[in-house]
Amino acid sequence: MARPRLGLFGGTFDPPHVGHLAVLRAAAATNRFDQIVVTVAGDPYQKTDLRLIRAADERLALARAAFADLPLIAVSEIEILRTGPSYTIDTVRELLLDALSVDVLVGADVALTLGGWYQADELRDLVKVGVFPRPGAPVVFPDGFLCYEIAMAPVDLSSSEVRAHLLDNQGIDGLVPAAVVSLLDELAE
Repeated sequence: MARPRLGLFGGTFDPPHVGHLAVLRAAAATNRFDQIVVTVAGDPYQKTDLRLIRAADERLALARAAFADLPLIAVSEIEILRTGPSYTIDTVRELLLDALSVDVLVGADVALTLGGWYQADELRDLVKVGVFPRPGAPVVFPDGFLCYEIAMAPVDLSSSEVRAHLLDNQGIDGLVPAAVVSLLDELAE
C-alpha cells in the first residue's frame, strides 16, 4: 500500500464550529491529500493559561461529532494520548513514520506565528503549510516555510464567539453542526 499524503489540522476545538467545517471541506477539495488528520490538542499549552478548557475527551467527542460526515477526515486522539503539551512537531514526526508527506493546515491568523512554535526550525524542514484565509488577516506566509494558500471564502467565526453565545444563553444553531449542539446539550446535563 502506498504511503499516504496527509493534511494535519490541529486545534483545541472548544467547540468545533462551521468555520472548521468550511476549512476542512476546502482542504479536501484541493485533491492534495489522501487523508486529513484532525488532531485535538490534549494540552493546548498556548491557551491553558488564558482560560478554562473543556476536558480533552469531551473536545474529542465534539470533534468526532462535528466532522463525522466529511470525506477524507479522520479525527485522531494522537495528541490526547501523549502526555505533556501538544506540540505539532511531535505529531508530525509520528505521522511521518507511515506517511509520504504531512502538510500542516492553519488559518492566516496563525500562519505568521509558526516561527515561534516549538522546534519550528525542524518543523520547517518536515512540512509544507496550507494557509486558509481569515477575515481581517492578510494571507502572508512565514519566512522559511514552504506555503500555499487554500482557496475559500473566509468564515468570520471563532470558538470564542461560540463560547460567548453559550455563556449568554444565546442559541448556537447555525454556528456549530447540529451534532455538536446535541452533544453540548448532553454534556451540560
